[in-house]
Amino acid sequence: MRPNPVLKRLGLLDEDRVVVIHCDDIGMCQASVAAFEELHETGIVSSGAVMVPCPWFLAAKKITRKFPQIDLGVHLTLTSEWSEYRWGPISTRDPASGMIDNEGYFFATSKEAQANIEPDFANVELAMQIARMSEGGFLPSHIDTHMGTVAHPKLMQTYIELAITNKLALMIFRLDTEGWMATGLDSDSAIIATELVTNLEDMGIPLFDHIRSMPLDDSSIRLDMAKAIFKDLPSGLTHFIIHPAIDTPEIRRISPDWLARVGDYEVFNNEALRAFIRQQGIHVIGYRQLQKMMPGFSD
Repeated sequence: MRPNPVLKRLGLLDEDRVVVIHCDDIGMCQASVAAFEELHETGIVSSGAVMVPCPWFLAAKKITRKFPQIDLGVHLTLTSEWSEYRWGPISTRDPASGMIDNEGYFFATSKEAQANIEPDFANVELAMQIARMSEGGFLPSHIDTHMGTVAHPKLMQTYIELAITNKLALMIFRLDTEGWMATGLDSDSAIIATELVTNLEDMGIPLFDHIRSMPLDDSSIRLDMAKAIFKDLPSGLTHFIIHPAIDTPEIRRISPDWLARVGDYEVFNNEALRAFIRQQGIHVIGYRQLQKMMPGFSD
């Protein structure tokens, strides 16, 4: 695949390593909100996204009053994965939507959501989540997807159209057919997705080359783990996911992987990691810089 044109538009070289260090799941719980606000002020993170249907959304949205230009997007949410702490759609309670399980919440897994969801209802739900984040005049920087749920033929076109219509950058990747099949698409859908992202790039929409993340299933030696991932970061544009949370009784109760989430908060608030990333010559950017590249965008 040809070099990513985004790098040239950023004034960088094809071989440069560029990364968006992104906080997922903001607003899922209080611990996620407190962690992101502190990391925004003192850490190395460059962007984050809010889960609008979640109980602590309003607290997450309140951060935008303190930092009106903050790089904050919408973590489009169609799943609710925890066993005793759950949420559902904000647009409907209609079971015909295919978005609600037999307990009245979003389905727990992406596969269940994708299998059951009715696209027309999903379109309304996703648009409403963006609108709710935008209320009060705040301009989100981007949209991405909780648990990868929108990476499906039922939802992908809506996802792209919402980004273009609202002048939001979006998390989407320059994958070939084999790469899309590795995400779980069948061969026919993967071919369509490959053609789609090629057309998007021709339109000037910025796309990512790679995705990396701090694993949630291993809470040991998080600083060394982060350094190893950044050291091996390939050239091009990478979306790097972390799930930071401060240590509270709430997060310990909600998440079996709470140690990894607290570890992300501690490591990405660590001067040693900031210094290491600088020494590696890695360029850290946010979604605001990509949003400015969206067709029709103006400040």
